[in-house]
Amino acid sequence: MSGAPDVRLDPGSAAAPDPRPAQRPGRLAAGLLTTTFLLVVLAAGLTFVGLPYVVLSPGPATNVLGELDGKPVLSVEGAQTYPTEGALDFTTVSFDGGPGRKVTVYDLLEAWLSDAVDAAPERYYFPDDASEEDVEAENTELMNESQVVAAATALRALGRTVPTTVSVADVPEDGPSDGLLAKGDTVLSVDGTATTDSAAVRAAVQAHTPGEQVSIRVRRDGAERTVTVRSADADGRAVIGILLRTDYDLPVDVTLNTGQVGGPSAGLMFSLAIYDTLTPGSLTGGKRIAGTGTIEDDGSVGPISGIRQKMVGAHEAGARFFLSPAQDCADAVGHVPEGMTLLRVTTFAEGRAAVEGIAKGDLTGLPTCG
Repeated sequence: MSGAPDVRLDPGSAAAPDPRPAQRPGRLAAGLLTTTFLLVVLAAGLTFVGLPYVVLSPGPATNVLGELDGKPVLSVEGAQTYPTEGALDFTTVSFDGGPGRKVTVYDLLEAWLSDAVDAAPERYYFPDDASEEDVEAENTELMNESQVVAAATALRALGRTVPTTVSVADVPEDGPSDGLLAKGDTVLSVDGTATTDSAAVRAAVQAHTPGEQVSIRVRRDGAERTVTVRSADADGRAVIGILLRTDYDLPVDVTLNTGQVGGPSAGLMFSLAIYDTLTPGSLTGGKRIAGTGTIEDDGSVGPISGIRQKMVGAHEAGARFFLSPAQDCADAVGHVPEGMTLLRVTTFAEGRAAVEGIAKGDLTGLPTCG
């Protein structure tokens, strides 16, 4: 009788199943595997794709009255110095991105998820044609300038005379002074009136109506000459198209060891630390005080970038008092770390008063942000 072949069974065994081909993944499963693979490849690729943004995160706070890498941050020679206590911290921001240093999508994601980290388009902080070397050189120059101005500010607060001269820092091409004035020229007078600071030069030029001739007396290569420049119009103001630099003849030698930090934003804290070092007693009363802000030739305190990140860095370093430029208060309010007091300053004198009030434990009358 024909039919299926007999299957021999061992005693006690079950019937053997019919042989079938091995199972293959269905189309859905294969699609999921392919999608997962592509996502992994994409995620890996995103770690190498640079985006035109900068990411700001908290940087370290450094005590100007202390040491950095085993060396004093502040050294003064040529004047009587006094022991100090406490800390006057200058604060920093860690920058990722910018010329030569692109950020990735993961860096931006961290910024979006953290209140202590911010992200912004690269163009907000750097010119389109700036190179990494350009940025480093500019930050170094600004840091050096801030140290000199800080020393001059502190010395003037002590009644010391600090002679100054004004020189031409740059002459942009195709401007009113192109071919007439040169980088390095020392400006002696404007329209016959002696000028010893950049503010006086600007005021003398802007006393003119745009289009009028301005007489500039300069010293170049040891010889004096008078140059006549026809002023141009800049939003209704007379300008002669030059960048100025104020040079200081400091009566003492001040050295600041700031490591790899650049930029001008530590000027206020530098000036306070220099003043503390040159005066008897402790300005801080042993307290740890942090802050930020540029310092200008007239003693005014200017705005900076990254106030939120600097407050976090200061708080992590142990500071519970923070000096903020008045212009940065709006960005700081609502983001002040718990337990930190934020004081508003517009001048060196106000910054000194704030530190003295903190030292005494009396903040009465001191302006705050918010």
